[in-house]
Amino acid sequence: MSLKIGIVGLPNVGKSTVFNALTHAQNAEVANYPFCTIQPNRAIVPLRDERLNRLKELSGVPEAIFATIEFVDIAGLVRGASRGEGLGNQFLGNIRDVDALVHVVRCFDDPNIVHVHEGIDPRVDFDTIQLELVIADLEQLERKIERLISAIKGNKKLIPVMETAQGLKTHLEAGLPVSSFPERNDALNTLIHELRFLTAKPVILAANVDETGLGSQNACTRALQNIAAEQRAEFVVLCAKLEEELLGMAPEDQKELLELAGAQESGLEQVVHKSFAALNLISYFTRNENEVRAWHIQRGTKAPQAAGVIHTDFERGFIRAEVAAFDIFAAHGSDAALKSAGLLRSEGKEYIVQDGDIILFRFNI
Repeated sequence: MSLKIGIVGLPNVGKSTVFNALTHAQNAEVANYPFCTIQPNRAIVPLRDERLNRLKELSGVPEAIFATIEFVDIAGLVRGASRGEGLGNQFLGNIRDVDALVHVVRCFDDPNIVHVHEGIDPRVDFDTIQLELVIADLEQLERKIERLISAIKGNKKLIPVMETAQGLKTHLEAGLPVSSFPERNDALNTLIHELRFLTAKPVILAANVDETGLGSQNACTRALQNIAAEQRAEFVVLCAKLEEELLGMAPEDQKELLELAGAQESGLEQVVHKSFAALNLISYFTRNENEVRAWHIQRGTKAPQAAGVIHTDFERGFIRAEVAAFDIFAAHGSDAALKSAGLLRSEGKEYIVQDGDIILFRFNI
């Protein structure tokens, strides 16, 4: 199960450069003119986790299989994109299936790079994209309401869905995202699941700065951070140009260059951590004689449902989970030492899986 992240933003804010830097793909065209990206760019990268490498080493198996993250970079959006302006409308459908959005905002001055607005203003840039996503969601909802008007005549159980849809329509017409709709109920969950609203998705606001902007905040990054706080969105600062320079460098050299620039983590590491926080995800591990593997699940998931991420048969025939916390396993170094210390636990159907759990699922179909 791959985590899927969509990348949005105005033209020429560095979206495709960020995409190349995050994915190390270098297959997204970058040019100094709007709408350089026509077809959506896609790339899948592993979610590196040093705990899995350590588990591989301790278990003596040949392979470590990381969970993955898929990035989708679409054409730059402009005012009117939801209604077909600037090619954006035809690509909004490509990000309806993503789990979260990275909204790249330009926070650097460069007279040689065209900006679709007259100046660098994160509020204007954010509001432009946000409004287009809201309008796109509103159009989706209006079509749904038209279908409900016909369907409700023969199925009165749809009345709560219609009532929620009408309230949400008013909310969107006010320019507000689905995520801030105050009424939370099953009807809303049904609408979100079916219509895949863009503004219901968690957002990570990414300030794309130049090399001098990593060590200390400028007025633009401070403004964008304030917007993130208002929207209850995650926030990262990265330099796409510097990230591209890291490609092909040894890990120790990457770390040194980032530290010299004033950054503690790469852009990919920041986005992954913020994505996990925004989506409330954790990782657990499985292993056998050939491999160790990482899986990601929602925090609060019980053992049978966590098993179902691997295979539905595991959930259906769940008996128990044999569990060891990663830190405890790493401290003891082997199964034998773990069992001798009585630290291998047997957990039932009500067990809530914790981040870093190493699990062997017992099941019977």
